[in-house]
Amino acid sequence: MAAPPSLSGGCALERCLNRLTAASSPSLKAKSQAEPLYMISLERYGRDPLFGVHFPDSISESKSLFDAVVTDGHCRVKVSLDPSLNKLVHRNQLRCGSALRNVVFSAGGDDSQTQGRTFTVCSLEVDSVCGVDAALSALSSVTVSSLPWLGSEPSSLPLRARRSTYLPLWNSHDFTGDAWRDTPLSEHSEEESEDEAAEAAGWPVMSLAELRRRFLKGSRRPRGSLCVRILHKSRLMYYGKAEQSCECPYKAELQVADGSLSACVVLWNTVCLDWYCCLQPGQVLRLSRYRVKESYSSRSGHNAEPNIEISLNSRNPSAKVSIIPKQQVSPQWSLPSVPHNFLCGKELLSCPPSNICDVIGVVTFVGRQERVRRKDGQRTEFEEYRWLQLEDGTSDQPITIKLFSTSQPEIQSRIQPMALLVSTRLKLIRNTVGRATAFEYLTNTPITQVYCTGTGSHPVMPYRGLRPIRQFLQWLKEVDEASMLDRAVIGGCFSYPPLPISLQSFMDNRGGEAGYISGGEMKLQCDRLHYREKRRFAVLCTITAACYHSREDSGRMRYSDPPSAQLSPRVPRQKERTPTKRKLIFTAGTAGSARKRLAPPLQQASTEEDLENEFSLFDGALEFLVGEEEEDDDDEDEDNESFSTAPTSPMSYHLGLTRVAMETLPRSFCYERRHVQAAAVGMQTSSFHKLLPHRELESFSPAHCYSGYFTLTMKALSDGVMLDVLFLPATPGNLHWRPLPLTHDNTWDSVLSHGGFSPHAPPPTPADLIATATQLTNRRLVCVLEACALGGDKVELILNRAFPLRS
Repeated sequence: MAAPPSLSGGCALERCLNRLTAASSPSLKAKSQAEPLYMISLERYGRDPLFGVHFPDSISESKSLFDAVVTDGHCRVKVSLDPSLNKLVHRNQLRCGSALRNVVFSAGGDDSQTQGRTFTVCSLEVDSVCGVDAALSALSSVTVSSLPWLGSEPSSLPLRARRSTYLPLWNSHDFTGDAWRDTPLSEHSEEESEDEAAEAAGWPVMSLAELRRRFLKGSRRPRGSLCVRILHKSRLMYYGKAEQSCECPYKAELQVADGSLSACVVLWNTVCLDWYCCLQPGQVLRLSRYRVKESYSSRSGHNAEPNIEISLNSRNPSAKVSIIPKQQVSPQWSLPSVPHNFLCGKELLSCPPSNICDVIGVVTFVGRQERVRRKDGQRTEFEEYRWLQLEDGTSDQPITIKLFSTSQPEIQSRIQPMALLVSTRLKLIRNTVGRATAFEYLTNTPITQVYCTGTGSHPVMPYRGLRPIRQFLQWLKEVDEASMLDRAVIGGCFSYPPLPISLQSFMDNRGGEAGYISGGEMKLQCDRLHYREKRRFAVLCTITAACYHSREDSGRMRYSDPPSAQLSPRVPRQKERTPTKRKLIFTAGTAGSARKRLAPPLQQASTEEDLENEFSLFDGALEFLVGEEEEDDDDEDEDNESFSTAPTSPMSYHLGLTRVAMETLPRSFCYERRHVQAAAVGMQTSSFHKLLPHRELESFSPAHCYSGYFTLTMKALSDGVMLDVLFLPATPGNLHWRPLPLTHDNTWDSVLSHGGFSPHAPPPTPADLIATATQLTNRRLVCVLEACALGGDKVELILNRAFPLRS
């Protein structure tokens, strides 16, 4: 590689690391001096059996390792992070853009995979004094990608494990990096000999039924090509383990069929790198040099009839895959079409649970990304998901989707309000509240795929021209786009489906989960939450204070004596409050008289972005379906409660946020700045060139559906731990936080147990509700709290339900 430009005199980072390079002792460490360093890249990968060699003193149980690029503004170096620092990354306290001080380096030795001397960061301090945007400010005049490397340019491979690619920061089902090919391999690879190519070309085409018959008769070496159509494609599965040395531990499945049979094709290891991104449902493949074995469903007893599974491997033998152009597909092959089962919103209401279907609609809500922990055998994985809502004109209820990763990161990153979305192979989930009220939503199956406008996925859509698509297009012609845009929402907390309204029903539906936990145990559990991880807890509490904050207060963090009440078991007292106008807590946005076609936004100069902003839903439909090529007043209750608490309880413990976080609030969708808004709502990025200012999200207005929130100070009855909880009650007319269609009297008990106000009566004003907060004095409540780690030490606590305990 070319030598980097010389650094006259040597920068601070170079001087620090030169001491390690010149030292003869491998145990020597060097600390950075007074100047801060900045992290401009952060990448994750899985451990391998050499972990103990690289980190002999580590006791970390984390299955992940991290590499980073740090700079002082003059040069940059790629380093590995000691596993003891993983917990800072897991909580997003150490992230791309962090300013670092007292960084201690050690030499990591030479490695053939990483091409040269490497370094490890043993310890560091994240500088919070200079602000979260210190790196953006310090490097604003620097072209980071042009900074010279200290030493030779590093390899794109992980430093401390023999893995062929990095993992995404926040889930293991997506892919990242240049190793993943997005175009098919050449017809004959360099490693393929002419004899092998001639042999494969001479093989006759064999049907799947014939292949199965031969396999069941004992033939283990098939000599025939397969011509099959891809019906479904699974998401990626990363199966890497710390004790396994596989460099590319990936697999993916394709459901394929010809005119005789259907079968499962499994892509293994580097075949995933070469082909996963290139293959789409509807394509026709020619396969040769594959392996055949009994299918997993047959081995596990799920199939009465034995079936086969086709494995594509990178060696022994090296599989041959080619995509057959549409014009070369012979009708004599009798290949089946891709099956679809499109249902509209109205039809979903009468479908049985677990029905598998496809949907199309206009996106009106995109929630923030959140994560949940899932146990898969001995592995614990984080699943990333977000909530979507679509409209298709057939029902007053939106189509609600809990969308997990589909291994389509580029497409999923472009799912925004006002996009036309198709999602295939979704599973219907139905929850019932009360005796007759049902709530439906859709969620992933292993073969779910999504497509939306603006992603270039239209050439591979096999469902164009189907009747449900044509009906949707017809409705789209009549849509009032301005009205739809006015109610489009992005980001913020969202919980669905609604919980039951009685404690008994809630406990019955917990499915074996733990019952109540103490405040101290909840604090321990929240301290262990990873970034954007969400969990639900049930805690026995009493409310000691209540306060209401209007939309204006939360927007600018101004507090002018908001309506509040301090509750005491002995002497109930209430703060004086200023008169407030009667208003709904969450009023729905009013749709004015708008044009049927939305005008493009005004700009000062003509740019490519301007052309992209000239958008209408039907123009998007043409691209999508026809196939165009363009594209802090917090008073604590100090009185003695009538309930006993442990004498050693740390009464000063406070968990939660006293004011709403910017990530909690839903935002009105801004079409002109939609890409910036999507990045601001999204998860923390891993690269500096995608980094936004920390408070960029606050430049977007809260959604019309939001006008304020309650803060409730609660005391855990088990140990006195104080909880600062946010409550955003559902309100009549609100299209985002919809109240249950159940009548109640709008008292505190009813509002808390229903999660909002009655839809059949005007809700009380915040001031009137606060004035009656003395009803909560000494009330024992089972509080269902949604906890979400927002990064660093910020843990958001949202009250979902509070069930009074009857004496």
